[in-house]
Amino acid sequence: MEVKIEQSWKDALAGEFEKPYFASLVRFLHGEREQGFRVYPPGSQIFKAFELTPVDKVKVVILGQDPYHGPGQAMGLSFSVPDNVPAPPSLKNIFKEIESDLGIRMSGRPNLEKWASQGVLLLNAILTVRAGVAASHSKIGWEEFTDAVIKYLSDNCNGIVFLLWGNFARSKKALIDSSRHYVLEAAHPSPLARGAFFGCRHFSQTNNILISRGLAPIDWQL
Repeated sequence: MEVKIEQSWKDALAGEFEKPYFASLVRFLHGEREQGFRVYPPGSQIFKAFELTPVDKVKVVILGQDPYHGPGQAMGLSFSVPDNVPAPPSLKNIFKEIESDLGIRMSGRPNLEKWASQGVLLLNAILTVRAGVAASHSKIGWEEFTDAVIKYLSDNCNGIVFLLWGNFARSKKALIDSSRHYVLEAAHPSPLARGAFFGCRHFSQTNNILISRGLAPIDWQL
């Protein structure tokens, strides 16, 4: 697997690509394909979050768990699916909260590339999945890689807003220096959380933080 990743991230994470766990991870993915399993997202999109949001552009991090495992859904950005795919339930709830929080109308477009291009790193902790089997690529090395990403941002940047939704994302709080960054926590937007996500107002809070730091707010409208 050739690692197609934007240069600033390639420089930042050079040490990770040389570690034994990463070589093992690549071997695992080759093995999946050799055994005839379909892997999502396509190889060219595994590092899409890094391509669209270079290190020095990161203003916000939205942490997901692992890619969608249905056909055509995963595109390398947490919570996002391509334009021709219906928005999954968690994303619909994110849109509902944005409408309520900001008083704007969302189009329902499920492709979040517009957010990524404004500095929102849409990072899944696990970057691949076997078709039809949720969390099937957990514990193969991705968590170690993405923990290193979070730690790098925490140690080398300032004032990033980390949005941690649900217990899994909140477990990453220990990697973030909260004296240098902003950490906003809420329930997961999944319907399984029974609406506990609603009312978190993370989108207005994020923009207020960015404005207070002299940065452009995120245009969340799609």
